[in-house]
Amino acid sequence: MDFAIVGCGFIAKKHAKAIENVADAKLVAVSDKIPEAMTPYVEEYGVTPYTELDEMLQEKDIDVVCICTPSGLHAPLAVRIAAAKKHIILEKPIAMTLEDTDRIIDACNENGVKLSVVHPNRFRPVVQELRKILDQGLLGKISHANATVNWNRNQEYYDQAPWRGTKEHDGGVLMNQAIHNIDLLLWFMGKPFQVFSMEATRLRHIEAEDVSTGLIQFETGALCTVETSTTVYPKNFEESITLFGEKGTVKIGGSNALFFEHLEIEGMSDKKVAALKEKIKKDPWGTPGHQWIIEDMVHSIKEDKKPAVTGEDGRKALELVLSFYESAKNNKPFQYSKERAYANN
Repeated sequence: MDFAIVGCGFIAKKHAKAIENVADAKLVAVSDKIPEAMTPYVEEYGVTPYTELDEMLQEKDIDVVCICTPSGLHAPLAVRIAAAKKHIILEKPIAMTLEDTDRIIDACNENGVKLSVVHPNRFRPVVQELRKILDQGLLGKISHANATVNWNRNQEYYDQAPWRGTKEHDGGVLMNQAIHNIDLLLWFMGKPFQVFSMEATRLRHIEAEDVSTGLIQFETGALCTVETSTTVYPKNFEESITLFGEKGTVKIGGSNALFFEHLEIEGMSDKKVAALKEKIKKDPWGTPGHQWIIEDMVHSIKEDKKPAVTGEDGRKALELVLSFYESAKNNKPFQYSKERAYANN
């Protein structure tokens, strides 16, 4: 199955490597407005470079296009690619607004193409094990939870490109870094009912937030605290999710949420707990998440099924981030409803 990449920045390297590692996938083309950005892909993979996207989309053999551009460009590109009848793998966040998100989803549905959003943390071994625990009901009723992303992204990181840290094309810590944690939280906890958030730009010279704290009440009644930042000195400190249930307490954590930091479940022996922790420690990263996404898209096309992470999943994560932004802007709780409107920041 032939793949192409649009946008040859940092994240495109992960897509190219993932495509190379999937038996039924081949990278055949790349597109970028800057010719020099495509040179490494031409040299390493022998792909055809295109400075004009529409020219690349005329190639009938291309089955899937990976969109790796700044987030604010996702919607117009995805609509054009869907109209060309190419399946789409879209980097997170799916878009910057719900309006643009719905344009993307509608375009894919109308043109009969599949859409997968890159939330690769779902495929980490420890996350998969926690999902099994939840699916088996081993924690019982969830009382509350917390989600933390305390990382470092220094000023040099933001200064690498003019779009970084902007509200139009990138967003802050919630939209860019913590959205993966947000996706997992929703996958574990279900639908939110209301949120309350405060945010600030404390240490980085950017337009968007570099620190945010918030509360979520889910439809189940469970509560959750969310703490995120890119201001931690001198390097990533913690990414974690902790679930507190009537029959167990589980924390996945570390600097990248790769390990069971706490695992205590009613009826689970110490021996089984130790074995599960040891299993994760032996291979904490597992198969790279981007490779999972690529492989899943290949299977989804062949078997005509939905991708593991759909456009609707990407929309849910974006919706929660925008809810935090709305609450912080108005300094009051934001309640979910069937019909919602956001300012297009």
